[in-house]
Amino acid sequence: MLVNADFSRTVVVTPDAYRWVTSPQRGVERMMLDRIGDEEARATSIVRYAAQSGFPRHAHPLGEEILVLSGTFSDESGDYPAGWYLRNPPGSSHRPSSHAGTVIFVKLRQMRSADDRVVRIATLPWQHASGPAVLPLFTSATEQVVLQRLAAGESVAEANTRSAELLVLAGELLIETRPCPSGSWIRLPPGDRPTLLAGAQGATFYLKTTRGFAPEWGA
Repeated sequence: MLVNADFSRTVVVTPDAYRWVTSPQRGVERMMLDRIGDEEARATSIVRYAAQSGFPRHAHPLGEEILVLSGTFSDESGDYPAGWYLRNPPGSSHRPSSHAGTVIFVKLRQMRSADDRVVRIATLPWQHASGPAVLPLFTSATEQVVLQRLAAGESVAEANTRSAELLVLAGELLIETRPCPSGSWIRLPPGDRPTLLAGAQGATFYLKTTRGFAPEWGA
């Protein structure tokens, strides 16, 4: 299966384009943002768990990155309400579930095999407070992940040598003149930097930038 698999092109997915696809597990649905592969795939998705749903224990050979968007996500390591950022490194395994239901942003098989850090960060205190406009979540030689907050009319600025990926969490971003409300996902290849401005209510978003990273999932 190939979904938005040409990484040399800009991709914008807004919530009105969401198409939920059932997973092999009852009560779990996915909105596929990009994907290369079938059930064992290099994938970026928004995943929706109904109450009392989950997956059996499974491994993540090349890691898993999660941002909890609503509800509470759970596994053996704990319960994670909306706002938690999680990284499960390559070789890890777990049994994810949700008692009352949850929606999560998930990236699978997109880490280097040498990435061995477990990350657990509660971001809502930062999102609900004034102060620094950037919350660092993860940094390595090839990857940087942050949450960023912009006032109305402020622009997103990133180095052209990096690819960039954004998920709008609150407010609105404008890509050129196209509105991208909360829930919109944007992927930009290196060298493509359209004008990105926060809308009238400002914007809070997830931002991942990468440089010099050849994914190992195709090996």
